[in-house]
Amino acid sequence: MPKYGAKAQKSVEGAMHKYKRGKLKSGKSGAKVKSREQAVAIGLSEARKKGAKVPRKKSNS
Repeated sequence: MPKYGAKAQKSVEGAMHKYKRGKLKSGKSGAKVKSREQAVAIGLSEARKKGAKVPRKKSNS
């Protein structure tokens, strides 16, 4: 069973595309994203909002 669905993969792919071209901005601050990990996290977050098959975020406890 795959961990992520096809919609999630497309969302992360789009975020990485923007990141590589320096166009990806983070949340409220609108600061430029500088790490690959942050770009992937943004892609997964967008996929969750769209209702794609993505595991839940890990809790802090």
